Amino acid sequence: MNDYKYSFAEPYKIKMVEPLKSTSREYRRQVIQKAHFNTFLLKSEDVYIDLLTDSGTSAMSDYQWAGMMLGDEAYAGSKNFYKLEQNVQDYYGYPYLVPTHQGRGAEHIVSQIMISKGDIVPGNMYFTTTRAHQELAGGTFVDVIVDEAHDPQSTFPFKGNIDLAKLESLIERVGADRIPYINVQACVNMAGGQPFSLANLKAVSQLCRKHGIKIVLDATRAMENAWFIKKLENGQGLKSCAQILREICDLTDACTMSGKKDLLVNIGGFLALRDKALYAKACEMVVLFEGLHTYGGMSGRDMEAMARGIEEAIQDEHLEARIGQVHYLAQRLLEYKIPIVLPVGGHAVYLDALQFLPHIPQIQFPAQALTVALYVESGIRAMERGIVSAGRDPSTGEHHFPKLELVRLTIPRRVYTRSHMDLVAQAVAACYKNRENIQGLKIY
Repeated sequence: MNDYKYSFAEPYKIKMVEPLKSTSREYRRQVIQKAHFNTFLLKSEDVYIDLLTDSGTSAMSDYQWAGMMLGDEAYAGSKNFYKLEQNVQDYYGYPYLVPTHQGRGAEHIVSQIMISKGDIVPGNMYFTTTRAHQELAGGTFVDVIVDEAHDPQSTFPFKGNIDLAKLESLIERVGADRIPYINVQACVNMAGGQPFSLANLKAVSQLCRKHGIKIVLDATRAMENAWFIKKLENGQGLKSCAQILREICDLTDACTMSGKKDLLVNIGGFLALRDKALYAKACEMVVLFEGLHTYGGMSGRDMEAMARGIEEAIQDEHLEARIGQVHYLAQRLLEYKIPIVLPVGGHAVYLDALQFLPHIPQIQFPAQALTVALYVESGIRAMERGIVSAGRDPSTGEHHFPKLELVRLTIPRRVYTRSHMDLVAQAVAACYKNRENIQGLKIY
């Protein structure tokens, strides 16, 4: 229903349910200790509401499940590959498609075929696996995101923007020939799910074309980024999210995709390209590390589900409901005076652990400590995005100390109800009330 005189309701109905397991506080205290205070090591059956990630955790539709029954599991030339290829061409605009088992497979291939040892790869803040693949290929990541992205209280609407002055300075310093591409992430994860503007991407494209530098889009959450452009950027409100997505992609040379996010599937991804020569190299790589170039680590049924997910996920109504649920949780947390990253992003609400737990120094991993406290309090599993995720300097072994020390409450698509979000807000508020009793952690 599009008439907003009525209360908002999700644009779908539930056909299947999965019972959740209730546990006691003492039980949760014991299992998190056995998991070495690492929420990744918890068994999923011991988690009541799982906000660890939105990757592969979405609920598929009846249309997608019906498509699974049409899986063509031929080793070569599966008809489902051609359906996926056609939808990528139609909605994203890239002529060449290389399917992969998930997004990091695409990151690996594009890094290996484009980066040489000693190259510099700028980007709008790092993502863990992306940077790791760039480093494995011999490159060095350089952050060229706008300064506002590192300030959790800045309300700048497009914190995912590239700082053009930083990028130009880098080009002048190292030379364009040492920059194989710039990696532009849609809805920057480590900054709080923050979008870039279309105007900024156009300016970046113009600068890169001038210097012969390619643009590789991390399109994992590009549909959500398109929604923010539609809602927040002047002159874009009358366009559909599908139109904006195509404009974004038309400004870039390639994209990596984890279909486990935007595209509503439980596994799968792809690399899409414009350059035929790079496509040929990618096909050689995918055979070695993923599978034949017409399945790349996915079954035919998974490719069909992803192709259909593209059609569903780009609908304005879906994106309105998906991001609306995230913003509903954020509003509830703000009512409890919880410190969160502003403005609210598209796939998660990020708790500002440095403000939440000011008595815990960063070297004692306050964000990780908060994920532990939240689990013990409520059975809710969240993810640290701070000093642990930032990793260590490969040469010195010393910790990186990011300016942002965050806990990510990541909302799976079409999985939880508004009542679940209310419970999450109440549990976080309980932790905040008792925050002085939360202690830091050590790594042994």
